[in-house]
Amino acid sequence: MNNFFIAVRNRAQSVMAIDGFPIILLLNVFLGIANSFVLPFSSIFGIDEVGMTNMEFGIFMMISTLCGVGFSTYIGKLSDRVSDRKLILILCAIAGAIGYIGYAYSRNYYVLLAISSIFLGISASTFSQIFAYGREVLVKSKVPAKEIPLYMNILRVLFALSWTVGPAIAAYVLLYFGFKGMFLVAASCYIIVVGITLLSLKKASKKEMAKPKPKPTEATIPLRQVIFQPFIFVNLIAFTLISTATTISSLNMAQFVTKVLNGEEKHVGIIFSIPPVFEVPFMLGFGILALRVKSDNLIRLGSLLAFAYFATTFFATDIWHIFPIQILSAAYIAITSGIAITYFQDFIPNMPGTAMTLYSNTGKIGSMLGFLLFGVLSDTFGYRNVYLWCAIFAFLAMILLFALVRAKRVQFGSSSSINA
Repeated sequence: MNNFFIAVRNRAQSVMAIDGFPIILLLNVFLGIANSFVLPFSSIFGIDEVGMTNMEFGIFMMISTLCGVGFSTYIGKLSDRVSDRKLILILCAIAGAIGYIGYAYSRNYYVLLAISSIFLGISASTFSQIFAYGREVLVKSKVPAKEIPLYMNILRVLFALSWTVGPAIAAYVLLYFGFKGMFLVAASCYIIVVGITLLSLKKASKKEMAKPKPKPTEATIPLRQVIFQPFIFVNLIAFTLISTATTISSLNMAQFVTKVLNGEEKHVGIIFSIPPVFEVPFMLGFGILALRVKSDNLIRLGSLLAFAYFATTFFATDIWHIFPIQILSAAYIAITSGIAITYFQDFIPNMPGTAMTLYSNTGKIGSMLGFLLFGVLSDTFGYRNVYLWCAIFAFLAMILLFALVRAKRVQFGSSSSINA
C-alpha cells in the first residue's frame, strides 16, 4: 500500500513539473464546472423556465448541436494551421461567457436559439482546444510518447471531478438565485478561463512562430480527406453509435426506474451518483494500463463493456440490480471519454485540434441523435426495450471496432498516406 501511495505522489509531482501542464489542468477544472452547472438543468430551463414544448426543446437542441458541430469543425481545422492556438482558446472562452450572460437575461425562444447557435456554438470548441493545447505541451516536454495517454487521462479526470461537485453546487445556486444566478456563475467560469489563459499560458516563442507553415500533407489537407479515410471514418461511426446509446440511456433511466421498476426519485439520484465515484479511479487505472496495452485494444474493451452495460440493464427486474450495473457504466465511459482522446489524437498527431474536434463531434452528433430517438423508441417499444436498442447500437459499434484489428492506420505525414 505504501508503494502505491509513493507511486501516486511521484506521478503527481511529475505532472506538476511539466511546464505549462498545471495551467491546462486548472483551465479544465473551470471548464468542467461551467459545463456541470448548465447541462444537467438544460431541459428544466428550456421547458419549465422558458416555456418550450418538448418538440420545441428538441428542435432547439438539434439546431444548437448542428451549429456547434459546424463551428467546432472549422475552428479545430483552423487552430492546426496557426502557430499559436492561445488566441483561439481565448476567443472561444469569451464566446462562452457572452452566451451564458445572454442566457441569464433572456427568455425569448428565438433570442436564446441565436445565442446558443452562435456564441455557445463557438464556445463548444473550448473543450477541444484545451485538450489540443495539453497534447502540444506534452509533446514539447520530455514526457515519453508512451506515457502521453496517462497524462491526457489525468487531464480528463479533472474534468470528471468537476462533475462530481458541479451539479450539487448548481442545484444550490439555482435554489437561491434562480437560473440567472446559475448562468452568471457559468459565465464567470469562462471569464476565469480567459483570465488564466491571458496571464499564465505562454505564447508560442518567436522560434516556434518562425517555423515554416505545415506541408500540404499535414495540417492543410482538406478535412474531408481526413474524415473519409476508412480507419478514421469507421471509428467516427462507432463512437457516434456509443454516444447515441449513452444519451438515450441517460434520458430513459429515470422513466425506467420509476415506471417499470416502480422505484422512486431518490433511487434515480443514487443511480446517477454511482458512476462518477468509479469513473475517476477507472480513468487513472486505464491510463496506467495504457502504458502497457495498445489504446486500440482498450477502446475495443470499452465497446464491449458498453454492450454489457446496456444488455444487463435490459434484463434488470429490481431496483437493486441497477446499482452494481452502474459500475459497468463507469468503466466504459472511463475508456470512451478518457483513453479515446489520445486514441483519436494518435490518428493525426500533427493536427491535435482537428483530432479533438472529430472526437468531440461524435459526442455532439450522438447526443443529437439520442434526443431525437429517445421519444420515438420509448413511445414505440416501451422504456425497457429502449435498453435493447441501446445494446444493439453498442453491439454495432463493437463489431466495427473489432473489424479494425488488422486495419492500417493512416499517417498524415507523407504523401503516400494521402494517396493511398
